[in-house]
Amino acid sequence: MLSASDALVLLGIPDPGPATTYGLPALRAIGEIAAVIAIGSFLLAAFLVPPQQNGILDVDGYRAVRTGSVASIIWAVCALLLVPLTLSDTSGQPFAEAIKPANLWIALDQVEIASAWRWTAIMAVVLAIASRTVLRWAWTPALLGFSLATLLPIALSGHSSAGGSHDIATNSLILHLGAASLWAGGLFALLAHVRRRGAHADVAARRFSTIAGVCFVVMGISGVINALVRVSLADLFTTTYGLLIVGKIVALIVLGGFGWMQRRRALPALIADPTARGPLLRFAGAEVLVLAATIGLAVGLGRTPPPAEIDPNLTTTEAALGYNLSGPPTFARMALDWRFDLIFGTAAIVMAVVYLIGVRRLRLRGDAWPVGRTVAWVLGCLTLLISTSSGIGRYSTAVFSVHMTGHMMLSMLAPVLLALGGALTLALRVLPAAGKDGVPGMREWLLMGLHSRLSQFVTHPLVAALIFVGGFYVLYLGGIFGAVLDSHGAHLLMNLHFVLSGYLFYWTVIGVDPSPRKIAPVTKLAVVFGSLPFHAFFGVALMSMNTVMGGWFYRTLGLDWNSDLLGDQKLGGGIAWATGEVPLVLVMLALLIQWTRSDDRDARRSDRAAERDHDADLAAHNAMFAELARRERTGEQ
Repeated sequence: MLSASDALVLLGIPDPGPATTYGLPALRAIGEIAAVIAIGSFLLAAFLVPPQQNGILDVDGYRAVRTGSVASIIWAVCALLLVPLTLSDTSGQPFAEAIKPANLWIALDQVEIASAWRWTAIMAVVLAIASRTVLRWAWTPALLGFSLATLLPIALSGHSSAGGSHDIATNSLILHLGAASLWAGGLFALLAHVRRRGAHADVAARRFSTIAGVCFVVMGISGVINALVRVSLADLFTTTYGLLIVGKIVALIVLGGFGWMQRRRALPALIADPTARGPLLRFAGAEVLVLAATIGLAVGLGRTPPPAEIDPNLTTTEAALGYNLSGPPTFARMALDWRFDLIFGTAAIVMAVVYLIGVRRLRLRGDAWPVGRTVAWVLGCLTLLISTSSGIGRYSTAVFSVHMTGHMMLSMLAPVLLALGGALTLALRVLPAAGKDGVPGMREWLLMGLHSRLSQFVTHPLVAALIFVGGFYVLYLGGIFGAVLDSHGAHLLMNLHFVLSGYLFYWTVIGVDPSPRKIAPVTKLAVVFGSLPFHAFFGVALMSMNTVMGGWFYRTLGLDWNSDLLGDQKLGGGIAWATGEVPLVLVMLALLIQWTRSDDRDARRSDRAAERDHDADLAAHNAMFAELARRERTGEQ
């Protein structure tokens, strides 16, 4: 069993000295604890305690945001110091040599993990500055999301980002780190909130209990998947890496036990008597200690080289993609050669299940919900699943034409179906209202987001169309796509952009959900037809290009059946041009139906008004014409 320093010596890398050997793991542990505290603090301010009625943070939320800001500064300082420490650890040079500007700038872009710490430091600085300016609740969810994003550079580097199945390992690590940070950080923030006798401690504890339960499940499943990718069962008890994994498993089981006892004992006692904080403090305090030990194990795991790969003879394709391709893309392979995407495949399944649970709750209380909306939403989730987890998702990273097929499904088809599903309307009907004096919950958060200035801005037809169509040009014709083809994180961000930008556009023009802006059907129709030429020109531009985007990457894959890269790119352009007609049919049909229903509603509203006032408008209209006729007969002016 080898430690990190032993492994470096065997590899011929000299010992960098005690400053690096002991300083690197210590600073990483301090930095990651600070990151977790920042995430938990923003979680508390965003979703565990309510703001004031005017949207300004209450004292508890304000304290949490300030705590998160200080923790972000510590996270940024640690990440910044970890850049030269990582270079020292990798090269074997003493820290004093690695931190010299000449050595630092030469080696920085050559060591992936050091570059990741650089980006982490930059993002943490931005987070710290942004959090100092926040006073309104509406910005706290954005702070929470960005604080979680500061974990991504490290999650996308290290052991999980290399070797076979690194796509699965990286996705599972992203889920694992996110769930662990929310759980540990939320627990710390809740403990601090209860200790200072903050308001609504019972509500905060109940909400966090639900979040912790979800995080426990995500951590368990993602941790098992990540471990199986890197370690065989035989190595669990015979290697240092395997023993650290076993330690994390034991810690997770202990944490689950603490969580169960909190739900059974501490939480009911706090709900019954908001002043009974003792049991929660005892259980939460012990849980924090175990979570801190778990973070220490994670740091040790990151410093320990994994055992030899189960199959060390990786092909060029497997080393680049994480998996092999069995041959050229055919219809059978597109339909049957699946590789489940842990991020978007899981999201598709969860979205469908949660939606169906909401429909079931409506029907159990006797309320109706249109079947067409349910069908549209489920088909949208199925489209998301197929485009990322079937053969389309498997081949999209290696074949441009397949990538463009998946792109069109993610941005042009799935968003149309999801927008027609009316998920926001369903949520507003299912979620309970807090009431005038109640603590705001999910329903109130959705309404605040719906009526926010940001929502009003992005749902302007021109803005939504610019984000949707302009993204095509910036990504492909702007050179971004060709430069980041070898980045797994870039692929995740691209897919996320495709789905969100498409959903925003189609929510604006055909969505059945309430919108911050009232847009006339004729305006929606004009936006759709106005964006079509730009989409068609994008496809034509791709077909007209004589240079291959990302050719350097496609050639390194060594796929002899994909040698005509320019022809494949032109095929992708043709797919982009032709598939624009498919959602157009759905959009036009939806607009026609909505237009007809709008006219019917206006007619029924006029009929009801006429019944109430005995058709006063018509009587006044007839009286006006009668008076004009009388004046004409008598010659009055």
